[in-house]
Amino acid sequence: MSTDPWGRVDDDGTVYVRTAEGERAVGSWQAGEPEEALAYFHRKYDELAGQVQLLEQRVRGTDLAPAQAEASITKLREAVSEAHAIGDLDALTRRLDGLTELVAQRREEVKAAREHARAEARAVKERIVGEAERIADETTHWKSGGERLRQLVEEWKAADRIDRVTEAALWKRLSAARTAFAKRRKQYFAGLDEQREGVRSAKERIVAEAEAIADSTDWGQTAAIYRELMQQWKSAGRASREAEDELWARFKAAQDQFFQARSAVFAERDASLAANAEVKEVLLAEAEKLLPVTDVRTARAALRHVLERWEAAGPVPREQRDRLEGGLRKVDEAVRKAEDAEWKRSNPEARARAQSTVDQLRTSIEQLEKRLSKAQAAGRAKDVKEAEEALIARRSWLAEAERTLTEFS
Repeated sequence: MSTDPWGRVDDDGTVYVRTAEGERAVGSWQAGEPEEALAYFHRKYDELAGQVQLLEQRVRGTDLAPAQAEASITKLREAVSEAHAIGDLDALTRRLDGLTELVAQRREEVKAAREHARAEARAVKERIVGEAERIADETTHWKSGGERLRQLVEEWKAADRIDRVTEAALWKRLSAARTAFAKRRKQYFAGLDEQREGVRSAKERIVAEAEAIADSTDWGQTAAIYRELMQQWKSAGRASREAEDELWARFKAAQDQFFQARSAVFAERDASLAANAEVKEVLLAEAEKLLPVTDVRTARAALRHVLERWEAAGPVPREQRDRLEGGLRKVDEAVRKAEDAEWKRSNPEARARAQSTVDQLRTSIEQLEKRLSKAQAAGRAKDVKEAEEALIARRSWLAEAERTLTEFS
């Protein structure tokens, strides 16, 4: 019988392997020496050990899925337990047990990572649904809102999947938000179309009225009507773009027709009035020579003659009217002020009042001078001071009253 630390060959050629559970027959060898049998079954063990080593390298060095790793371990464990090989099979089993523990740990890590990823995916999808619902409830920027909803759907598709029940519930909310947004947008534009139709009707009425008066020659009244129609147009709102453009073109054409005709008439009239303006330029220069007014009666008579010829000259072009009329008005105001001043100077009642004031102040000053002399003679300092202060005031008043009286002379 040949022996080995891990096995032996019996006299009858039976080959045994030693394990912790005892000996187990692994084969029979009849063709040669026992050493050859042991060597053969050692090679079988080496092949098996190589497979275990390879699996260890895959489990530790790669991202081999836990399920696949466990299947490989189970298969190798069966191969070891039934191996027709001689060697330390128990060591191989222990190595496989170590791999089993490592794979179990890896499985928990993968499970935890998967749960974390699902939690993050759930948070992402809840955020997507929340934003979609806010858009559906609040936004009135329809174009950007619709575009954002499409982006949210793409973000949903790109996010990791979560548990089926939660996934279905969140998707249902997202779909409902999209539907609600589309419904609210449709209602808005339906109302907008109705509103624009009302605006179109109102502007068609405005345009019809504008076109009806385009041939009018009542320049002032018709221009006022066009201004009112323009205010109505601005306050009516906007119709659809096509209707707005078409109606505005008609409205503007009617306005242009009227105002161009008015401008042509005014231009022709202004040309005929240019000669009148030349006459009034001469009259204005003649009137301005009356300033400053030195003789009120002469100035008024001369200005009256100028005004008579001014009225007879007739109207002038609009762009010269304000300047000419304003210049003559300044001369008239200057003459009027001079007349007022002259009347004040010649008013007998005012002159009498001024003379009376002067006389009263002179009498008061004479009395105060007498009182001052008596106080000085008697040595009454207080009375002296009071009399002097009163005299200063009365003399100041007298000087002013005398200047006023002088204006009447």
